[in-house]
Amino acid sequence: MIKRLQYFNAVIESRSISETSRIFDVQPSSISRQIAALEQELGVRLINRNTRNISPTEAGKMFYSYSQQIVASLDEAKRVINDLQEQPKGKLVVSATVGYGESVILPHIAEFTLLYPDVELKIELSERVVDLIEENIDVAIRSGELADSTLVARKLQDNNFILCASPVYLSQNGVPDTPDALQTHHCIRYGYIGWNNWYLTAGNLTRVEIGSGLEINTVNGQKQLLLNHSGIALLPRWAVDAELKSGALVQILAEYVFSPQPTNTATYAIYLKRELVSPKIRVFLDFLAEKLTVK
Repeated sequence: MIKRLQYFNAVIESRSISETSRIFDVQPSSISRQIAALEQELGVRLINRNTRNISPTEAGKMFYSYSQQIVASLDEAKRVINDLQEQPKGKLVVSATVGYGESVILPHIAEFTLLYPDVELKIELSERVVDLIEENIDVAIRSGELADSTLVARKLQDNNFILCASPVYLSQNGVPDTPDALQTHHCIRYGYIGWNNWYLTAGNLTRVEIGSGLEINTVNGQKQLLLNHSGIALLPRWAVDAELKSGALVQILAEYVFSPQPTNTATYAIYLKRELVSPKIRVFLDFLAEKLTVK
């Protein structure tokens, strides 16, 4: 239909089918057939033909004004879309868990916005599972397995869970020297479904029996409890790296490999599977990959 409109506009403007055929590099007979098909579809004659020239009918003049607008709007739409494919711009909605967002993502956002000022970034931090389609989310950052085949997962980094506590707690309660000794300590569980057990994953998979204690559903909540000497927690290294360096927290049982799931986990950037990934999503993923040194 659009091609017919383009042919029709050119015929009206040039007053010539042969000139229109030269512009579009098609046979004059093809132009004539398309105009005739357009007239048949509309049920009205659009142009008057004679041996000397072509002129629009009254209906043709009226239709031409609308046809011009339609073709111009289409050309503008194509230009805008092409610009979007070339330049990262527009609104980018990113969802991340509270802990990972605050500890890993937010420290880099100022640099990203300087590099890509035309990207309007909106970050939503939440522990709930989000629906990318229903909630119009471009990128979700989550840990765990990807089951939905309509999504693509790009690995950002391994979680590398470690056991840690504050020096004050350990001085008051002792330092456990084996995983079995954890049964006598205040162990803080992660209250997220499927993540509240502790496992030894090196060699034979073993579920660790731990002492009863607090349960909380955010990574940062666990860290705050640790900093206030409430017990021992199993946390990803990225969440406590600064506290380990400052000495506010210390790692214990470092010779063992722990995980809150039966397998070791990683954090991924998840987005919808498409033939073409928009520039704003692509540059955001590449930026994170560079900052987090994905292997």
